[in-house]
Amino acid sequence: MDRQDVTDTATILQLRDTCDLVSKSLKNITCILREFARTHASTPMAARSNLQQAVPISFGFKLARLLATFERHQIRLAEILPRLLVVEFGGAAGTLATISNTGVALQVQEELAKELGLSAPEIAWHTERDRITEIGSFFAMVAGTCAKFALDVKLLMQTEVGEVSEPYYAHRGSSSTMPQKRNPISSVYITAMASTVKQLGAALFDAMVEDHERSTGPWEIEWIVLPQICTMTHAILTHTHEILDGLEVRPEAMRKNLDITKGAIASEAVMMQLGRLFGRQVAHDLIYDLCQKAAREDRPLVDLLSGNENVLNAGVTRKELELWCNPANYMGLSKEMTLRVTDPARP
Repeated sequence: MDRQDVTDTATILQLRDTCDLVSKSLKNITCILREFARTHASTPMAARSNLQQAVPISFGFKLARLLATFERHQIRLAEILPRLLVVEFGGAAGTLATISNTGVALQVQEELAKELGLSAPEIAWHTERDRITEIGSFFAMVAGTCAKFALDVKLLMQTEVGEVSEPYYAHRGSSSTMPQKRNPISSVYITAMASTVKQLGAALFDAMVEDHERSTGPWEIEWIVLPQICTMTHAILTHTHEILDGLEVRPEAMRKNLDITKGAIASEAVMMQLGRLFGRQVAHDLIYDLCQKAAREDRPLVDLLSGNENVLNAGVTRKELELWCNPANYMGLSKEMTLRVTDPARP
């Protein structure tokens, strides 16, 4: 057993410890998300497309999508571990030449692996670094998921939106000069660290390009980036868990923001209903014009619809229009999809 055998095996053992921490964090995060999503399965809010209000969804639906992503990460980690947790024991060029004439070389390799709680490799992997790159890429994916969540939290925490807030305790996220502020401090840290993890993860692909049976430098890239990737990935998950554990949700602000467009956020629902009466394209053009007029005149869409000649001639009542223009009535299968993802019996 030579220097790289020792170093690679030690690296795998350290990665096993890191994966244990990541696995526990993923479990804690999914448990919180599952309960949170079920609680808000029917809480209406605006979906955003290109940072503009799109159509109504439920807050639970938003959380359930995040939950499903973290559950996929749990599956990925379980699939990666058998490929990762492998001993390195091959000697100078990986052939076990120094003990090959003993008749028990491979048995020694097996016993060493067993003693360390690892598996024996099918063949030496001194310059085949796919195992390391795969786990580094996985950590980058996890970091990316957390960063996406952090971005949404930052946007929803804006003063003009105010639909959620990070946990509060005295001076957390406060400004040094503006006492009124509550900065999304954990989300800021997640964003910075996730970007760094993704960049460092890319270096592991360079570390794969190793010459012959022992490399002249690429291997050492791992020494530089792996400790940082592991440390920051766990820190990112810790911050994500902290946000979720104390996330302040404001359904009243979500409802208020749904009403900003005075019913226009439900324009698709109205268009689909009217499309059945006088054709989709005609309905689309009519609703488009009325939405622009509603915005210019700051009037509810339902008022303009109820006074429109085409709508009146189609026999649509004011009560029907009010139902169609209510954002809470147009969340699609938000609740059903959320409950499907959060079902305890789901595999």
